[in-house]
Amino acid sequence: MRGTFASLLVFAVTVSAIGDAIVINESSDTIYLWSVGDTTGEQVTIQPGGLWSEEFRRGSINPGVAIKITKEEGGLNAGAPTQILGYTLDGARVWYSLDAVNGEPFAGQALEVMSNGGGSIVWPEGKDIGDVTRDTSSEEDVVFTIS
Repeated sequence: MRGTFASLLVFAVTVSAIGDAIVINESSDTIYLWSVGDTTGEQVTIQPGGLWSEEFRRGSINPGVAIKITKEEGGLNAGAPTQILGYTLDGARVWYSLDAVNGEPFAGQALEVMSNGGGSIVWPEGKDIGDVTRDTSSEEDVVFTIS
């Protein structure tokens, strides 16, 4: 039975070769995150040194997902400055970008989005550098680091 389980696990990993969106909090602040697709997920608290991830997904109404991050608990509903890691899963590719609304919550801090096979997006001082979109294989992870 053990060999069968191991074989099924290898098969499952092979079949579901899809990447993750990952947020790493290397800052000294606690941050609050919501994953927003067709619906808004529950608030997630990420302590300094912590991380969060989700497997890439597509909505049934809107194919894009916005990972919204604030420094304020409940900040998404309070209009707090919000950092957005956006991604769209498009078959074999995933497109990703970085944006901010209601201000720049991480001004003065280094922000970087990167992926193997895709380009980086770097906001060295947490300030919006303008519209930048990158893409990579949907099998690769997209990693957003807040320092």
